[in-house]
Amino acid sequence: MHAPLDSIPAPVARALLTSHLLVWTFLALYGLHRLHLLRVYRRREAGPTQAPLAAPSEWPRVTVQLPVYNERYVVERLLQAAADLDYPRDRLEIQLLDDSTDETTEIAAAKVRTLRDAGFDVVHHRRTSRAGFKAGALQEGLGRASGEFLAVFDADFVPPPNFLQDTVPHFSDATVGMVQGRWRHLNQDYSALAQAQAISLDGHFVVEHAARMADGCFFNFNGTAGILRKSCIEDAGGWQSDTLTEDLDLSYRAQLKGWRFVFAPAVGCPSELPVEMNAFKSQQHRWVKGSVQVARKILPAVWRSSLPARVKWEATFHLTSNAAYVALLLLSAIVYPVVIARYASKSLLFTIVDAVLFLTATVSVTLYLATAQRATRPDWRRMLGYVPFVMSLGIGLAVNNTRAVLGALVGGRGVFHRTPKFSIERRGDGWRGKRYRAPGSLWALVELSFAIYFAWAMFALVNARLWAPLPFFLLYFFGFVYVGALSFVHAARRA
Repeated sequence: MHAPLDSIPAPVARALLTSHLLVWTFLALYGLHRLHLLRVYRRREAGPTQAPLAAPSEWPRVTVQLPVYNERYVVERLLQAAADLDYPRDRLEIQLLDDSTDETTEIAAAKVRTLRDAGFDVVHHRRTSRAGFKAGALQEGLGRASGEFLAVFDADFVPPPNFLQDTVPHFSDATVGMVQGRWRHLNQDYSALAQAQAISLDGHFVVEHAARMADGCFFNFNGTAGILRKSCIEDAGGWQSDTLTEDLDLSYRAQLKGWRFVFAPAVGCPSELPVEMNAFKSQQHRWVKGSVQVARKILPAVWRSSLPARVKWEATFHLTSNAAYVALLLLSAIVYPVVIARYASKSLLFTIVDAVLFLTATVSVTLYLATAQRATRPDWRRMLGYVPFVMSLGIGLAVNNTRAVLGALVGGRGVFHRTPKFSIERRGDGWRGKRYRAPGSLWALVELSFAIYFAWAMFALVNARLWAPLPFFLLYFFGFVYVGALSFVHAARRA
């Protein structure tokens, strides 16, 4: 049996195999970290106790901040949900921080008038410019807020009526600066893409947040579905707009100042997941680029601090985890010639080391996602069927997210592209023909090029009767073709 590339020169083959092991070592390192978080999660004690809310006359004043930019389809839903919060009206202020440039402003103004007539304290703030994007809007609202606490909800969220009653009591501890609720999903069952997003987000909240809090490590306010102490924000230096993830940035600055953050997993807040591929990719690009920007900005201060070493290392893993996308893209480029070089070398040692690294990196992902689903869904076993798809989707995002990582390392802040929302809550709700479109990109051609590359590689492997690698190559192929093709299909539907 002859491999299709058995003419690879020995020095090149050694370089390929060495590079392959280095990449998998990097990915396995983050896999070990994920296993560490799972261990902490399973050994954690019960969540923090909270004092009961005092008599309504003693409840603190809360300002609900609603930052919006061109959200004509969801702004009324958002305002109504804020008004439906079960909290004394004389202790509740609602700030609509409206940077819109379309009819969202008129729609919102009409709803604000209706709520004011009903007795709600609602203010409609408009800025002359969108300086600082969301961070700029929140900072301006901070100076005008009358509340001791600030609850923030993005336009795609629908806070439940009990949200404030379930979160405010945690602030009976004067050291608590923020309480984060768990994101839930209005439209998880809308499509496979929505299911994959929900499963990934559940892992982030259920496992990561809970484990980091239990271990006394830093974790982040997620920009929405949370409530912050006003003095905590001010003490940390306020909202700053020099990164694309102002929430992550503020979180680390506040915790470096000594403020304690609380994750309240029982407090769920439904949200609308992106259902259009380009919108999802734009959101992912912003989150990944912003996290690397925060790593550059904050990690030096973390390592200069007197924090325990475990806290510093956890912060490092947390803020640099998206570098795994660069490793995935490099792996995608070299995996086919590596397979050929591996068969030609007939090295048992390489095979053993490669298998150990591969299992460490991939089994940890499966356990991580399965643990979160078991904790949140009664049909968690059915949801495990999506795990290979979630992994494949992550591979397909490697081009998009590697661009984000490299852009954060060499570029400036970048433009804050907000994620379009279409008020999609269930199967059957449509988004075609609605206004707003996520920025498309010809980088989808690169994703499709990788798909073609893997299709050719699988054909070559079949021709050489090398069957074992085919299932893994199929994951690569499907991920790139799904992300690349759907980017063009959805762009065409929007057009």
